[in-house]
Amino acid sequence: MVHPGPRAAVRVQALRTALVPLSGVLRAGESVMQGVARIFADAGCPGGIVWLDGVTCDPMRYVLPAYATDDRHAAWYSETHAPDGPARILRATASVGQRDGDGFLHCHGTWRLADGLVAMGHLLPFDSIVARDSPVRGLGTRDAWFEGLPDAETNFTLFQPRGGDPAGAGLVVRLLPGEDVVTAIQRLCAAHDIADARVHGLGSIDHIGFAEGHSMDCLATELRLDDARIKAGRAILPIEVVDVDGNIARGTLTAGDNPVGVTMEIVIEPLNEEPKETS
Repeated sequence: MVHPGPRAAVRVQALRTALVPLSGVLRAGESVMQGVARIFADAGCPGGIVWLDGVTCDPMRYVLPAYATDDRHAAWYSETHAPDGPARILRATASVGQRDGDGFLHCHGTWRLADGLVAMGHLLPFDSIVARDSPVRGLGTRDAWFEGLPDAETNFTLFQPRGGDPAGAGLVVRLLPGEDVVTAIQRLCAAHDIADARVHGLGSIDHIGFAEGHSMDCLATELRLDDARIKAGRAILPIEVVDVDGNIARGTLTAGDNPVGVTMEIVIEPLNEEPKETS
């Protein structure tokens, strides 16, 4: 994947932060974005990760990855998918932060549509409306957050880590295009003396190789980490991913075969220093 802008010098952006578990209820009638922003504001967290498993939306709106139609971007998005009826989110991960002074999120997930089909994509959080009260849980950041900022290399507005506290146990991370996901995460954890951790996040990979032997041979993808871990310094990163045709694949990433496409947004939660509950 060749991006249109100048290559940034720093390829792994990472900031330390305190992490806190949080939970709340998305209320029927509000957008996913409104509900998530309220929960994070109530917890005093400017950003983090939230899981939307079990939330029903009506309407549900989402897009798929797509090939670029001009030379201003290396990849793009499909037209908006607007299925009829309620859709129940099966698994979804959203990075949460700020953009233009307001709460913002970036979400990839799988959902069951009203006709019974399972689809995956990039959720449009302002256009997807919560159909019934739904509990959600997440991991909030106290001192660092993702900020939506123009990125000269990709010509997208992308989440980038901001803030930070050197005393924090967790990490808020962005991996830039071309960085191998497995090796970059392992090296980052080694540099921060993190041997065991949960790894949460989402993003895109340019052609994907799985440890199980299969692959997804597509330049433009959308993925989420699914119970990913660092164990004794080794990154074990299962994912769910969708391609431009809506094909869904699952598997564990191999080292050296999985370069970031546009971006990867990650929160690393060390297990040797458990975060405290919010008050």
